[in-house]
Amino acid sequence: MSVVYDRVALIGLGLIASSMFWAMKRAGLAGEVRGFARSAQTRETARRIGLCDRVCESLHEAVEDADLVVLCIPVRAMGEVAREIAPFLKPGATLSDVGSVKRAVIDEIAPYIPNGVHLVPAHPIAGTEHSGPESGFESLYDNRWCLLVPQDGVDPEAVTKLRGLWEGMGANVDVMDADHHDLVLAVTSHAPHLIAYTMVGVADDLRRVTDSEVINYSAAGFRDFTRIAASDPTMWRDVFLSNKDATLEILGRFTEELFALQRAIRLGDGDHLHAYFTRTRAIRRSIIDAGQDTDQPNFGRGGEAKKHDQG
Repeated sequence: MSVVYDRVALIGLGLIASSMFWAMKRAGLAGEVRGFARSAQTRETARRIGLCDRVCESLHEAVEDADLVVLCIPVRAMGEVAREIAPFLKPGATLSDVGSVKRAVIDEIAPYIPNGVHLVPAHPIAGTEHSGPESGFESLYDNRWCLLVPQDGVDPEAVTKLRGLWEGMGANVDVMDADHHDLVLAVTSHAPHLIAYTMVGVADDLRRVTDSEVINYSAAGFRDFTRIAASDPTMWRDVFLSNKDATLEILGRFTEELFALQRAIRLGDGDHLHAYFTRTRAIRRSIIDAGQDTDQPNFGRGGEAKKHDQG
C-alpha cells in the first residue's frame, strides 16, 4: 500500500486508536501519526510502547497541519474537543471519528467545523472488551466492517481517501445514513450490550447463588455476557445516552418478543419455541457465512475469542 495521508492525528489513545496506528504502520498508510490523550499516564504509556510516531502534549500540537484528525474518544466528549481543535484544523483536512453513534456526534461536531474542513464520520465495527493504549493490535480491523457516514455536500474525494485508509487497514467499508446507522447498531450492538449488562447484574443480585458458583459454573452463554459486560463503562454510558431513541425502540421490540417466549414456556408450547429457535439459528449461520465469525468452538478460550464486535 502507498501513503494515504501524510500526517494523521489520533485524539484518544485507547483500543481503537492504538489498533489504527499499528494497522497503518503495517500497511504504510501514513507518513506520520501523532497522538494525544488527556491523561499524562496514557501519554507516557504510549511513548513507552512506541504507540504513535509522536505523542503530543496538547490538542493544538497534535492536530496542527494534520491531513486527517480522528476523534477516538467517548461520544459525549466529541463536541467539546471539536470546539477546542477547530481553530487549528488546516483547510482541506478531514475530521473523522470512530464513535458507535452517528447522529448525536454529527449534531455535536458539525457547528464547529471550519469552512474547507471535511467532516466524514466513521464507525469501525470491531473491538474487544479490553481498553487502553496497550490493548490494540494491527489485525483488529481485518475483514471487519467500517461504516462511513458522510454529510450532504462533503467533498467526494475526502470520502474516497478515508475509505482507502480503512480498506488499507483491512476493513470492509460501506456508506450509510446517520439515522439508519443508529437504528442498525441499536439492533446489532447497543441493545445486546444492555441485555448483557442486565443479565450479569441479575446474576450478581441473586444471593441464592453464591459468587463461587456463578464464577465456577458459568456456561458459555453467561461467559459471553460477562465478556460483553466488561466493556468500557464510560463509552457505553455515552452510547446509550446518545442513541436513546433507537435503543429504546429496539428494547421495546425485545420486550415484546420476551413476553411471547415467556407465554410459550408457561403454556408448554414447544412448537413455538422450536420454530423461534430454528429461525434465530439461521441468523447465526448467516453471520458465519458472511465471514464475520467462525463456527469453531472456543468455550471462552483461544485467540479467536479475542476479536469481537464491541460497538
